[in-house]
Amino acid sequence: MWWQYLFVFLGSFVFDVVPFPFPPAFTIMAFFQIVYGLNVWLVTAIGVLGSILGRYVLTLYIPFLAGKIFKKAKNEDVQFLGEQMKKTGWKGQMAIFAYTLLPLPTTPLFLASGMARINAMQIIPIFFVGKFTSDAISVHLGKYASENAAAIISGGLSWQSITSLAIGLLLLSALLFIDWRSLIKNKKLILEFRIWKTKKVIDADSN
Repeated sequence: MWWQYLFVFLGSFVFDVVPFPFPPAFTIMAFFQIVYGLNVWLVTAIGVLGSILGRYVLTLYIPFLAGKIFKKAKNEDVQFLGEQMKKTGWKGQMAIFAYTLLPLPTTPLFLASGMARINAMQIIPIFFVGKFTSDAISVHLGKYASENAAAIISGGLSWQSITSLAIGLLLLSALLFIDWRSLIKNKKLILEFRIWKTKKVIDADSN
């Protein structure tokens, strides 16, 4: 039965390694738990480990990807935001913990930390605590609320999952299109949509 747990690990990893909002990883954990009748606590532990590895890999490659597709000004803006996040100390850690307790995609959080080149180990410990807590609750609820895999599949298109995805996209848009330097330093909300590198700039950088 070990290979079913491997599916849980790989599924959670894939859900959390992509650089855009995906359904929360607990959905794939609950799916495999119900289909194969797996131990809830093992599913949660293995799934969270897969999620953490996925998020860690995301923070490693996103700075290089961001450097290729975003303008220098946008990358510097997010790095400035990251510096402000580090200054918040324990308050920032508590904010991360509270965020991970919610059934929301954590992609914007790790995109910001990766682009800002924040050491992943500053986020992962508190992320693990919040993620394990929220996923354990969600997988247990999935076990008792659903009798078969069809219920999970139909639930994947529920208003809750659609709302979660919409909020994730909204947070990602806020990260990318808000001029954080102006907002934090000058208290002015400025939206900047010209954040993408043009082909000419990309070619110049490659040369």
